[in-house]
Amino acid sequence: MLAQPWLTKRLIDDGLLAGSFPILWRTAAAVFAAGVCANILAGINRLLHTHLSAEVLFALRESVYAHLQTLPPTFYQRQRTGDILSRLDGDIAEVQRFAVDGLLAGFSGLVGLAGALILMSMLSWRLTLLVAMLVPLQWFYLRFMRPRVAKQTRRLRERTADISAFLAETLPAMKYIQTAVAEERELGQLQHLNRTFLGDLLRLQWIEYGTAAVPAALTAAARLAIFTLGGYWVIQGEFALGALIAYSAYLGMATGPVQTLLGLYLGWRRARVSLERVRELTGEQAIARPGVGSPVPPGLKGEVRFAKVSFTFPGSSDRILDAADCLTAAGSKVGVQGPSGAGKTTLTDLLLRHFEPEAGEIFIDGRPITHFELRDWRRHIAVVAQDIVLFGGSIADNIRYVRPAATSEEVESAARAAGLDKFIATLPEGIDTAIGERGSRLSGGERQRLAIARALLQRPLIVILDEATSAVDPETEQQVLAAVDRHFVGVTRFVVSHREAPIGDADYILTIRSGKLLLERGRAVQSDYD
Repeated sequence: MLAQPWLTKRLIDDGLLAGSFPILWRTAAAVFAAGVCANILAGINRLLHTHLSAEVLFALRESVYAHLQTLPPTFYQRQRTGDILSRLDGDIAEVQRFAVDGLLAGFSGLVGLAGALILMSMLSWRLTLLVAMLVPLQWFYLRFMRPRVAKQTRRLRERTADISAFLAETLPAMKYIQTAVAEERELGQLQHLNRTFLGDLLRLQWIEYGTAAVPAALTAAARLAIFTLGGYWVIQGEFALGALIAYSAYLGMATGPVQTLLGLYLGWRRARVSLERVRELTGEQAIARPGVGSPVPPGLKGEVRFAKVSFTFPGSSDRILDAADCLTAAGSKVGVQGPSGAGKTTLTDLLLRHFEPEAGEIFIDGRPITHFELRDWRRHIAVVAQDIVLFGGSIADNIRYVRPAATSEEVESAARAAGLDKFIATLPEGIDTAIGERGSRLSGGERQRLAIARALLQRPLIVILDEATSAVDPETEQQVLAAVDRHFVGVTRFVVSHREAPIGDADYILTIRSGKLLLERGRAVQSDYD
């Protein structure tokens, strides 16, 4: 592209005005060849650019998502899901656009600008000096506008996150919104969020327009001065007509990269805001680094010991556990009770290493669980909670989630053992029947049995039932608890409940009260590792 204006100059000055037909047709052929080459390179560039853009976007999103997988539950309790989604989508896309589109355009702009300026200087150094005088004015003006762009961009990103958070919160709760006759109120809230977003968007548009308008006006003034002065020189015979036309073309080539670089500067301000929002996610402290530690050895029995374990949630002054100490034998049933908020679920979360104790240690058969690789340790613990986590797909897909490589026979065997076979037999597609988003087509008892089938397929060392039967009727509760006791014989079971029924026959009753872990009832078991 840089060659074409110079060829045009030669075509006019050395061909047309000089009356040289050979130079005319050779130069015209060179112009055609340069245009063809430019088109071919543009097509190749488009393919490479699309591939690179996708790779960068995927790498950024996968990296942040991988980090999110290492964060503790408290992060998700205080962070809005919609805000996380906004950062994973909009903010990462903004960073990707700058990293690929912005930087490549900036590099291309620098090459084009340097080439254009060199050729402009060869044509007329005096006109080039006039153009160069405008650069400091543009730079100081952009520095003045920079903080305004950054501030308004962050406001717009926050408004986007507000809308995402609203939708993520209300869509799953639509049934209750309809029941409460709150449709108009929620629609009004969305309309308010949309109007706020539009207001901030228009303000950003005006700021960006003002940021770009002044440099564009200065460039237009420079073009006017060049045509006036250069035209005067042409009339006076001091400058060739082809040279003035070529210079005008190069000025356009230089103006484009200048505008690109100015846009890159503004794009960096927007990308920096998005990058800061993404870094707020990646800066969160992970629980533990996966891949560090030794594999869980085979042959463990399942004796669990909490050795003077203390824990306080970050940012809180209330100690949940204070030097908690207890020992439970392998294969025993351990009931965990206590008032709401006492730390029952926290106890099991520590066992799963969703949190790490601030003091003390947890042992399995006399070995600290922190010595094991995090993911391998969690594979040995099955959880059946009050809110069963199910995914869109079939019954078989959800049972197989804990062991993707399990055979169909193993999945069906686990379903039969959990008492799902009669229910599955009534379904048109059997075990391959889709259960709907988050298991919406299943009853509470069916969800619990599916969770038990999943735990059976996992073949765990420890099973945790965290208020697992609180949402089902007494008959279903008895069936679920009986299935757990029947199929997990020899497996250490922690049953968390605020009621007596699920833990009445436990070997141990652990009561959490005021940070203390009390063994109130249960048979004394001598440990080989005590």
